[in-house]
Amino acid sequence: MLRLHHHPMSAASRFVRLVLGEYGERPDFQEERPWERRREFIALNPAATLPVLIEDSGPPVVGGTVIAEYLDETRGVFQRDKRLLAEKPAERAEVRRLVEWFLVKLENEVTRYLVRERVFKQEMRAEEGGGPPDASAIRAARANLKHHMRYVGWLAESRNWLSGDRLSYADLAAAGALSILDYLGEIAWDQEPLAKEWYLRVKSRPSFRPLLAERVRGLAPVSHYADLDF
Repeated sequence: MLRLHHHPMSAASRFVRLVLGEYGERPDFQEERPWERRREFIALNPAATLPVLIEDSGPPVVGGTVIAEYLDETRGVFQRDKRLLAEKPAERAEVRRLVEWFLVKLENEVTRYLVRERVFKQEMRAEEGGGPPDASAIRAARANLKHHMRYVGWLAESRNWLSGDRLSYADLAAAGALSILDYLGEIAWDQEPLAKEWYLRVKSRPSFRPLLAERVRGLAPVSHYADLDF
């Protein structure tokens, strides 16, 4: 049995959920508000970061990229043409580079600031860092997002999928992160039509349906969020 500790506004958590969905896994979910530092969660991961995967009575597997590697070794290698990590070393390196781009670079330059200022601060108590959003942080993140969207558009134009010919972890990492920004209405899709076309292909996959159906308490998504053609 699998149990995933996650938050719906965590890009790494969404990435892992998409991977699990693609591999036909249906874990139990435990939503965590990491700033609360719940005692049982800290016992699993003293860093209080998400996501964390538990399989049966095994040790915690911590972090989106680490979980993805674990799932490749325990599920992906048996999937043949449906494996989400490429077979050749150079192709695997490109997949991993793009996963890091979307779960680290995009996170550090865009996603974490928009989510913290627009979502988490509304749920946090003052002593946890809650309060009014920082407008300057939001402006900087929005400016950075434009560069990232141009890069997604370039990848979508030059390749069938973001890392090459087949769907891979790169697509799921990107889509997991961008789906959060789309939920918040932060993406001007009409400015990057090739990125939009790629996103619609990923968004139409069965693994994406749970994300599209999910709602964050007290925050409705942009009107087109769940539409498969917008």
